[in-house]
Amino acid sequence: MSQTTIAPATGAFPDGFLWGGATAANQIEGAYASGGKGLSIQDVMPRGITTEPTEGPTPENLKQVGIDFYNRYAEDIALFAEMGFKVYRFSIAWSRIFPNGDDAEPNEEGLAFYDRVLDELEKHGIEPLVTISHYETPLNLARAYGGWRNRKLIDFYERYCQVLFERFGTRVKYWLTFNEINSVIHEPFMSGGIPVPREELTDSDLYQAIHHELVASARATKLAHEIMPGAQVGCMILAMPVYPLTPSPDDVVRAMDTAHASYAFGDIHCRGAYPGYLRRFFRDNGITIEITEQDREDLTHTVDFVSFSYYMSICESADPGQEKGPGNIMGGIPNPTLEASEWGWQIDPQGLRVVMNDYWERWGKPLFVVENGLGAKDQLVEIDGEPTVLDDYRIDYLNDHLVQVREAIEDGAEVMGYTSWGCIDVVSASTAQLSKRYGFIYVDRNDDGSGTLDRYKKKSFGWYRDVIASNGATLS
Repeated sequence: MSQTTIAPATGAFPDGFLWGGATAANQIEGAYASGGKGLSIQDVMPRGITTEPTEGPTPENLKQVGIDFYNRYAEDIALFAEMGFKVYRFSIAWSRIFPNGDDAEPNEEGLAFYDRVLDELEKHGIEPLVTISHYETPLNLARAYGGWRNRKLIDFYERYCQVLFERFGTRVKYWLTFNEINSVIHEPFMSGGIPVPREELTDSDLYQAIHHELVASARATKLAHEIMPGAQVGCMILAMPVYPLTPSPDDVVRAMDTAHASYAFGDIHCRGAYPGYLRRFFRDNGITIEITEQDREDLTHTVDFVSFSYYMSICESADPGQEKGPGNIMGGIPNPTLEASEWGWQIDPQGLRVVMNDYWERWGKPLFVVENGLGAKDQLVEIDGEPTVLDDYRIDYLNDHLVQVREAIEDGAEVMGYTSWGCIDVVSASTAQLSKRYGFIYVDRNDDGSGTLDRYKKKSFGWYRDVIASNGATLS
């Protein structure tokens, strides 16, 4: 009788694990009207997703200056290198490359800016991970075409991708097509550039827009593999595990249905076709969308890996009297066993392990945790004459989540890397505040726009540096 020997658990992250941080152009770059850049939807969202967009840019929109990464990128990347980053996830502002989205030629000044960013990353040995579209649809595509409801955006996006791949293809190995693609259902303007209030849109409108993004993502994946044979393309999903509030089978089924709403996007990206449960959902709810034979062929071009954001979990119940709580775009019923952040997001490190096992077993593709972090109101203090933030709460949060990443790896999940969200303080996407801070690096700018923009290392800066240097061995 033959015997199978199972290797003992190592308790370590794999060699070559990509440690780093993540940001988005609209939340850090500033210089919204410099270098030939056109307006994006973010330039008319001065208060994040909390109100309807304005007609044009307004002085109270903190994103107009951001943290001035456009002018300070070299300083910031040097700080990332000091922490030991192996990878830096950032997005390219679509309207820096095509100011109106439908321009005949790309904007050379915008391309040159990202060349300079890549130069700095290469100088420090940091691998770029580029998000092609991170809530930054050119404003003209929203207002002149209706955003992603319009099939024409597929061609505009594909041309944008071709320019990026041809210009940066020898320098960038890892690409993400759309940030949190499943968020279109909940935030159609920010996620899909659709300039119509959510309550005036039908489910058919929303799923048609999502379909166009899915086709565009698949076409980009195909194009990337043609132009850059060594490149890897991933989808990016807003991950939020859904627990039944009680053991009642009705609650379990309700949780399953809610989970399906997010699974669908990974299923299509990874399996190349619409799943049966989503087709049933369309039938049961009278949702009709146009899917051409060419669309079906395009969707067969599947991604190489699955990336996702993770901040919290939610509960679901069949009881219509249960109230939902706040959350990252998609709120849910609060879990009575969990604590919450200052913004009401429930803290659930083990939920990250649940998600990673779930995704790995479902799709069998490498995973990449590209967003995870704690938004908090940091207080700048002086220690030994140096300004800093004693953010032990952030260290505890990240430590506990990274321990669960390690557990998922021990469970057998293949994990490429981890990029903490807002590795340097950014303007919040949901609230457009700077007081909601995530970073290892404090940026001296406030919600009223005041501040020097000077950078200061928080206590978590040294902690994360040690985690990376030890390849996770210092986690407790």
